[in-house]
Amino acid sequence: MKTTVSIIKADIGSVGGHAVTHQKLKDKCNEYLSNAKEEGLLTDFYITNCGDDIDMIMTHTNGTDNEEVHKLAFDTFMAGAEVAKGLKLYGAGQDLLSDTFSGNIKGMGPGSAEMEFKERGSDPVFAYCCDKTEPGAFNLPLFRMFADPFNTAGLVIDPSLHGGFDFEVYDVIENRKVVMSCPDEMYDLLALIGSTGRYVIKRIFRRSDNEIAAAVSTDKLNLMAGKYIGKDDPVAIVRSQSGFPAGGETSEPFAFPHLVSGWMRGSHNGPLMPVSQADARPVRFDGPPRVIGLGFQVSEAKLIGPVDMFADPAFDDARNTATKVANYMRRHGPFEPHRLPPDEMEYTSLPGVLEKLEDRFEDM
Repeated sequence: MKTTVSIIKADIGSVGGHAVTHQKLKDKCNEYLSNAKEEGLLTDFYITNCGDDIDMIMTHTNGTDNEEVHKLAFDTFMAGAEVAKGLKLYGAGQDLLSDTFSGNIKGMGPGSAEMEFKERGSDPVFAYCCDKTEPGAFNLPLFRMFADPFNTAGLVIDPSLHGGFDFEVYDVIENRKVVMSCPDEMYDLLALIGSTGRYVIKRIFRRSDNEIAAAVSTDKLNLMAGKYIGKDDPVAIVRSQSGFPAGGETSEPFAFPHLVSGWMRGSHNGPLMPVSQADARPVRFDGPPRVIGLGFQVSEAKLIGPVDMFADPAFDDARNTATKVANYMRRHGPFEPHRLPPDEMEYTSLPGVLEKLEDRFEDM
């Protein structure tokens, strides 16, 4: 029997603007998932949040894209949204683009990352959850985990990793995908995934046996809704040890707070700050963007843990660097490169400004 790990997330309402979700929303989610566990649909679950996003980490044996599991998540978020509306929380139900479930949660607003695997003797699994950024925020960390020997020493010295990994990359604009192998196609891969707003790593597989190694949510809210609703706030599942990067090799990339798109109104670049669950409160200019990391052991489809990966004081310097970078970027105000370029501003006021000025433009 194979185990499925599913992370399904959504912003269904928050306190203090876009700051943090409310405990009563998490309590409602706990009620629904507890019932599903009692009924046997789920084997286990863990509910957390990164900022205003509720992240439901679930284990079961139903496989990926299971309609019952996806309906459970949809119904749970709908119930939570009703609680949010009753509390007059900000953005109540904002990520839910439909009030009718259509068989799969994809395309309905919430983000999802899932993987199915046969458990090893010991199976460490990490959940990385972001707020105030887009799916491409994981491109650089995942590349470093699975293709950069300066981050992951095991790629050089561990025979079980030495063969490399295959990267499944989505073109989220043209709705197509391609699989590329590392280290063979490393330069070609980087040519794509460096464009984080368009090419997004969806899944990673070990080349030697095609075993799943990582999965990411790639849902783009503005492309689904046709307008800006909120940033996509991605989640990722990463397997570790014994043929995969070590636990510390999966967290090491986040010691560099690289620039990502999102932050205020989803329209600014800023550093991705690694924080503990307790510090996942992005309030400075609605940010800067945050990422939390939770380490589990998966045993008989049950979750053992978690360990709060970024509660480690060894990440203090990364947080200090992120603060300095945030200071620098904020000084740009409405100018690039703090503000996103025009092609990323389609769902803001910029098109309206251009339309208003159309008759005043003159040929040169």
